Amino acid sequence: MVAGSVALVQILIATDADWIVDDITAALGADGVTFIVCREGRVVSDTVAEHSPDLVIADLQIGSMGGMAVTMALRLDETAGAVPHAPVLMLLDRAADVHLARRSGAEGWTIKPINPLTLKRATNALLAGERYTEGLPPVETPVDTSVDGVDDAGSAEAMDPDPTSGGDGTPAEEEPVAAG
Repeated sequence: MVAGSVALVQILIATDADWIVDDITAALGADGVTFIVCREGRVVSDTVAEHSPDLVIADLQIGSMGGMAVTMALRLDETAGAVPHAPVLMLLDRAADVHLARRSGAEGWTIKPINPLTLKRATNALLAGERYTEGLPPVETPVDTSVDGVDDAGSAEAMDPDPTSGGDGTPAEEEPVAAG
């Protein structure tokens, strides 16, 4: 989507927020660019299968199924051969959400509020087969999921047999955490 050229690009916008649709279409609208708006996260995969968009822009907060779940479902369906590959640009609510985008399989992400220039750069990068990340660099190698000496198989050399303890046999302290 280079300025001045007429390319046929189809972008699927997955959000239930009108202001996001307005911001994206205002920033990316041009000759040769068409938009499909999907306001229900659960039908994004079906819509990708039906329309084969060049790019999916997924809001992190979609009423029925958020951007992370949408992206993961697309990647699973792609692996199963049910949908074609479509790069995903995730719109994050805050920098702390970067880990969600990294884990979901999204090729790119930006942090709201939507900046038109950043959105154009991210879109151009993903359409060119590149990645675009804001906040943290993308993970090029799989993330180490081991926790405190426990590998993915669940083995540990000195694993505490009582998961409710603090690791030394004493009861673990509970700490209330505020959501959000």
